[in-house]
Amino acid sequence: MSVTYLEAIRAAQEKALQDDPNVFLYGQDIGRFGGAFKATRNLAEKFPGRVMDSPISEDAMVGLAVGAAL
Repeated sequence: MSVTYLEAIRAAQEKALQDDPNVFLYGQDIGRFGGAFKATRNLAEKFPGRVMDSPISEDAMVGLAVGAAL
């Protein structure tokens, strides 16, 4: 049985979210929409508050990443 790259990425993201409550996903249209390639489809419903849409603003994305790293 073969696994596509998309399936492997989605499975790895889901496993990381299940295994560690500190993991979150943050990106453009990854929450409700599921991402451009649907790699995060339904993860926002399974992990509320941990799969979040970002605004189309590089400053906001960098600010959240820096804050999360502290």
